[in-house]
Amino acid sequence: MKEKELKKKQKREKKEKEKKEEKIEEEKMSEEEKMKRAKEMVQFLNDSWTPYHAVVSAAKILLANGFKEISEKDRFIDSELKPTGKYFYTRGLSSIVAFAIGGEYEPGNGFVMIGAHTDSPCPKLKPKTKVGVNSQTDLMQVAVQPYGGGLWHTWFDRDLGVAGRVVLMDEKSGKVEHRLVKIEEPMLRVPNLAIHLNRDIYTEGFKVNFQTHMAPLLGLKTQKTKKKQGGDGDDTDNAENNHHHSEFLEKLAKALNCDPSSIRDFDLQLCDVQPSQIGGLNGEFVLSGRLDNLASCYCSLAALVEATTEEKLKKEKGIRALLHFDHEEVGSASTTGAGGSLTDEFVDRVTSAFGNGDADALATARRKSFLVSADMAHAVHPNYADKHEPGHKPKFGDGVVIKHNANQRYSTDAITSFIFKEIGERRKIKSQEFVVRSDLGCGSTIGPILSTRSGIRTVDVGMPQLSMHSIREMCGTEDTRLCVEHFRAVYEDFFEMDEKMIVDGSIGQLCRPCDRFESSPSGGGISSLGDELEKMSARTYSS
Repeated sequence: MKEKELKKKQKREKKEKEKKEEKIEEEKMSEEEKMKRAKEMVQFLNDSWTPYHAVVSAAKILLANGFKEISEKDRFIDSELKPTGKYFYTRGLSSIVAFAIGGEYEPGNGFVMIGAHTDSPCPKLKPKTKVGVNSQTDLMQVAVQPYGGGLWHTWFDRDLGVAGRVVLMDEKSGKVEHRLVKIEEPMLRVPNLAIHLNRDIYTEGFKVNFQTHMAPLLGLKTQKTKKKQGGDGDDTDNAENNHHHSEFLEKLAKALNCDPSSIRDFDLQLCDVQPSQIGGLNGEFVLSGRLDNLASCYCSLAALVEATTEEKLKKEKGIRALLHFDHEEVGSASTTGAGGSLTDEFVDRVTSAFGNGDADALATARRKSFLVSADMAHAVHPNYADKHEPGHKPKFGDGVVIKHNANQRYSTDAITSFIFKEIGERRKIKSQEFVVRSDLGCGSTIGPILSTRSGIRTVDVGMPQLSMHSIREMCGTEDTRLCVEHFRAVYEDFFEMDEKMIVDGSIGQLCRPCDRFESSPSGGGISSLGDELEKMSARTYSS
């Protein structure tokens, strides 16, 4: 007996040891995967200083993973869209749509989409950037205007570069083109006023006047500038170059490898030259500008790439897609924003390419579709924990946040929240929930705009972050991994789950395969509620 017990004990101990080793290996793999995701996102952030650069970064990743570029200017029916095909197109180079068609797709089937936005609050250069050189300082400055609602005090005393899009025209050939530019050297700076000259800041705080406080310094006036000024101390009205400092144009032209005279227009913004990076005691955080909302762009992109392999598309009946919009930070009302026609045209044109424009198929496709509006969420701040609603305090490392608001500032409802949460839970992916305090205002996203315009079921979610709209934000490395996994699960599992969700067309029947809802001791149950309502109606209104 003792020998048998000993053998059992040894066998049990061996199993326990193996389990521990497996757990250690899983944790190790999880740690490697977590850092892999975070490192990839950091690279994406460093490549994507502006919406234009973010779209190009996404396009490069899509091309490397078998997606084919098409154009909105061409008829989709002529673009040879086919089942298991993967495609993308851009609009204005600041928004992008990418999609993969299921191998068993038929017109009228649904789309599962993740939407995000490519823009972030920043100072943008004005059409005329020249600020006259003040004779008292000999300093050149450039004129900027606010884009979105930034924490503008965080832009002071930072080393700033310039990036964006420039329109060029060759004077000899007349050829016009636009090019992206990214000047990573710290050519601009907005200096603070020394405390010795601003004692009131302790009692009155620092109230930024964007017009008077935010004109960045470009440099000291050169001999060329002095010559143009003619000693009057202000070259603002100089006829030779009324719009921009010639030194600034020369710097821009050098970065573009062109002649300054060929620069005809531009859309440029200031950017922090400090690279995005991983930080924290054990690499827990991603530290970067533009996390709101390029982090969501990266996660949706990574998830789509992984969810659209040939094997995963073979049995798919729907279409998996991402839509990255511009101008969310200023209301989305633009041709490239979520308030424009991009989403509706995408769904309708792809459906029509297979169904010859059948209006019923277009409407059916929308009703069978699901949209995840992905925008960063507010993690609870340890120094301001009272700013969060009790019981709704998102934390780093606890998964994607589902956002709720009774006044429809977010598009989430009980059904869409359940779908997103349940898809994650089935894969053991955790999520969190957020609602703003009742005595605070609530922000909004592209979600309500898209759901209103399209009629597509929508849920608002986002990774938790701190310092939202600062020049330098932070989020968790673990949340990057969890977000990609959750988004991938939505792409892969939504349509199967949606077949079991009955909300309209069979009153009261919420979960078709569940016996608990389909039968009762009396033989009725929720599935027969429609018949019961009809009988009640007949009794109530019969003469």
